[in-house]
This record gives sequence, structure tokens and C-alpha cells, in this order.
Amino acid sequence: MIFRQITHDDLGCASYLVGDEHAGVAAVVDPKFDIDEYLRLARYFGVAIEHILETHNHADHVSGHGRLAAATGAVIHVHRLAEPEYEHEAFDDGWELRLGEVKVRALHTPGHRPEHTAFLLFDGSRDAERPWAVLTGDTLFVGDVARPDLAVDKEEGARGIFRSLQTKLLSLPGDVEVWPGHLGGSMCGGPGMDMKISSTIGYERAENISLRIAEEGAFVDDALSRLGPQPPNFHAIVAINRGPLRRAGVEGHPLTPRQVEALRTEGALVVDVRTDLQFDEAHLPGSVCITALRAGFGTRLAWLADRERDVVLIGRDDEDARHAVELAQSVGITRVGGFLAGGMTSWREERRPVLRIARMTLQELHDRWTTEGDIQILDVREKTEWDAGHIPGSTFCAYHDVRELPEGLDASRAVAVICGSGQRAATGASLIQRAGAQHAVHVVDGGVPGWGRQGWPITRGSARQTPSSRERFAAYTRADDQRPSGRSGGARQRA
Repeated sequence: MIFRQITHDDLGCASYLVGDEHAGVAAVVDPKFDIDEYLRLARYFGVAIEHILETHNHADHVSGHGRLAAATGAVIHVHRLAEPEYEHEAFDDGWELRLGEVKVRALHTPGHRPEHTAFLLFDGSRDAERPWAVLTGDTLFVGDVARPDLAVDKEEGARGIFRSLQTKLLSLPGDVEVWPGHLGGSMCGGPGMDMKISSTIGYERAENISLRIAEEGAFVDDALSRLGPQPPNFHAIVAINRGPLRRAGVEGHPLTPRQVEALRTEGALVVDVRTDLQFDEAHLPGSVCITALRAGFGTRLAWLADRERDVVLIGRDDEDARHAVELAQSVGITRVGGFLAGGMTSWREERRPVLRIARMTLQELHDRWTTEGDIQILDVREKTEWDAGHIPGSTFCAYHDVRELPEGLDASRAVAVICGSGQRAATGASLIQRAGAQHAVHVVDGGVPGWGRQGWPITRGSARQTPSSRERFAAYTRADDQRPSGRSGGARQRA
């Protein structure tokens, strides 16, 4: 038997190559947009990819089923309720596909989406009637369960997930391996998702907190209370995945500095994909920092990009930029106006203007906050993280909602932008600078959880506007006798 997990690390997605080496046949489950790895593995094992299986119409990334079908001639299979526009073979609960000694059985698990299906795997060389693994797609993850609000009413979705878990997946033998459709960091699950690549039904039944909730109403309440913001463009991505097959990708074209400037003037979003340090040291005026060298680039780009306007990419070099083009396509961003040929070096060689963003460590922020009292703090994490704990006197606005300078902030004074670790803060600082902040400051080497671990004051509750320096010092004084234990909410969120 052939079994390989292939991950899309930027989005936290997992896909699978399953087959029989002796029979020379294989299937790919939930292919990502970049199909090269499947083709390489098929050549390596000497098998033909004859089938493509989709667990559901994905809402967070563009499927590679069209490109893979064009490359291999494989048949695409998806549950009948998916109702795609492309040529396919629909299946129902209990449908089976044979790949030599390997058998795949469809297990309809609605909730995340109505058509959602898990796949049981049987290996004839072990036990032809007992599954050894289940590909759970977006229903059960390692350490968490799927979110219920991407296709139907969120309460209805949560009830569907509960029933699919209780009546289908948790009834499987405890030693059946669990191979999910997402790993930690994906927006299709909650903060409890683990980075581990697999688990077992028995382990999840015992250790997954969500699965310990045996009453449907309580499960629904818990699922809804933990919902984060919905994946950006998810309606558009579902439409892409249900629509006509995409057999080719988008090519980014090299641009001169003059062309980049012209596109920027016309309203294109200029995205700098280098490291945040490189961006802070020098960047194009009006550009936004979203590094492609760390996980989450595609998701952050999808939050900020307008699918009807061009995106122009700035990398360290052309290879960096082309990689970012591929990641952009994975989240449905296809209006790529091109990339700056030669990277920032070509811009600097023409002595074109650059801007900088100051950097400040967490310790430096604390020192200035307690002694001078003249620093404004903008927290750009998610609302659930803010409510769990934030710095007294700080202003809240999630980075993906920064369209203008948040109300209450003075554009002429320094604004320190903070998140959970420094990564979202890099994007947030670039956005407020773009919105007119004259002294944007990027807080690095830590964030609000680190602030709390130092025993510095943390406030919990709803967002409010920035208070005066006198109010901030009064809050700090009152907090002396109420130091936190060192654990701050939101520490498990990806920063």
C-alpha cells in the first residue's frame, strides 16, 4: 500500500496520495493547487493517478483538481450534494473505490459543509474488512473539531458536526488512525488544533476537549463561542472550487520600478513579501508587509487584497516573488499585476524613495509605557485574543480590519503595533503607516502573551479607546496588586 500525506504549510492544509504499488494505481484526496508533488510521487512509485477525491467544496483554498485532472486524466469524485459545475462522478454514503488491494469507503459527515465526506481506508494485505485509517477532512482534527459557519447557519452546522462525530467517526475502533485535512494554524478549525500530523480515534476520544462534550446543546454553545473570523473570500473560493475546472495557473510578469510605481498610482495593492526586518529597514511608500517566508502568507493576503484590483509583489529577488504568486493563487487571488524584477535592489539602484518603520522590543515598549507614558499601543490580534487579555490603555483593531487609522489614535504621535509574537504586528504597522501614521512602531520579539508572562499588567474585557497618559498610569498603579499568573489568553493563536 502507498500512503503519503502532502501538506501545504502556508495554509495548514493536508492532502493524501493513496494507492497500490503492485496494481500501479493511485488516488489523490483533496489536492492542493500546486500539483507537482503528486506527479513526482506517482513517478517515484510507478503508479498512475486515476482518481481524485474531494472531501467537500473547500472554503479556505483553491483545489488543484482541475490541474491534476488535466495532467493525468483522472476522474474527479465528490459527494452528490456538492453539485459542482465540472465533469465528475458523484457518490453517496457508503460508496467504495478499489485501488488494487486498497479500498476507500465514503463516510458522509455533514456539518462543516452539507456534502462533507470522510474516507475510510482498508488494506487488503492487513484486514480487508477492518479500516486502519480515516481521512477526516474538515470534521475532526488533531485536538479540535471543524468550524460550523462556512456553508449553512452556524448553529445548524454545529449540530451537524456533533452528529457526524458521535454517530460516524467516534463509533470507529479506537486504533483507527486519524489523518485530518488541516493542521494547526488553519482557519477551518479552532485554537485547539495541533501541529501533529495524525492521531487515533481512541486518543482523540480521550483527549480532544470538544469530544468530551456529550450533550448536543452544550457542544453547539461551545463551538459557537470559539468561532474566529471567517476565512477571507470564502464564498468566492467555494465558487471557484465548484465552478469550471481551472487547468492552468497565473503567471506573474517582471516589472520595472517605473511600472510598479504606475500600478501603485492606479490603485494596485503593493505587497512586500520579504522578511519583516527587511521591510522595516526600507520599503516602497504605500506597500504592505506580508512575508511569504513564514506560514500564513496566503490567508493574510486574502484578508487584505481586493480580488477586483491588481496585486504587485516585491520580493528579495524574482524567485521570492514567483513563489508568492503561487501562494496567492491558492487563496483565489489571481489579479497579479506582476512583480518588481530584481527585487528591492532594482528600486534602490534607481534612488527611488523608501520609507522605514521603527522597531521596538517588548522590554523597550514596557519601559517607555511605564516611564514616559507617551506611547500609543495598537493591538492587532483577533477579538477573542483581545478579550482574553490585553495591555491596559491599548486600542484594538484586528490587522485585517485596518483600512484607516483607528479612531482615537493621533497620527502625529508614535503608535506601537503589537500582536501575539510580532508577525501580525509587522503587517499592522505597515497598514497604519499607509493610513497616515507618521511614527509607526513595530513591536518585535514577543507580544501580549509575553507581556503577561513577565508579570506586567493585563486587562480583560471589551475594547475601548486610548485613555490619557494619566489614566494609563492610574491603571498601571491599580494593577500592581493584581498581577496575572503569567498565562495570557490567545497564546495558542497563530501570530
